Amino acid sequence: MSVVVEEATAVDDELVAAIAGLVPQLSSSAPAPGPDELRQIVESPACVLFVAREEGRILGSLTLVLFRIPTGLRAIIEDVVVDDAARGKGVGAALTHAALRRATAEGCRDVDLTSRPSREAANRLYQKLGFERRETNVYRKTLEG
Repeated sequence: MSVVVEEATAVDDELVAAIAGLVPQLSSSAPAPGPDELRQIVESPACVLFVAREEGRILGSLTLVLFRIPTGLRAIIEDVVVDDAARGKGVGAALTHAALRRATAEGCRDVDLTSRPSREAANRLYQKLGFERRETNVYRKTLEG
């Protein structure tokens, strides 16, 4: 499989359709972003949206979030999703490597990500790529409004 990973720099119908097909494979409760939301992501200085292509077709995506806090520049990988038909073919690894290269180029010391335990293949991939499971408490508060 010849996978090419690139940063999404513009929002077009192809990107909107691809993300609309990928997001339901990642989350059954989150709606796919429309063109305006995707434009906010692509134009944000804090986000890099990577897409993986084979023969021009988008097979997966990953969002790298970069932001400065008092203790340094932070990088977090979010919303990694690979089309069901392309899983196990190196797409997730290619996306993750691209994100790690970008985080390194930006001066990050480390990159965080989270993955649900039920995503066994993804968890194996992250460990294979050198990510270490951290002993931490992750808290979430659902906001109403």
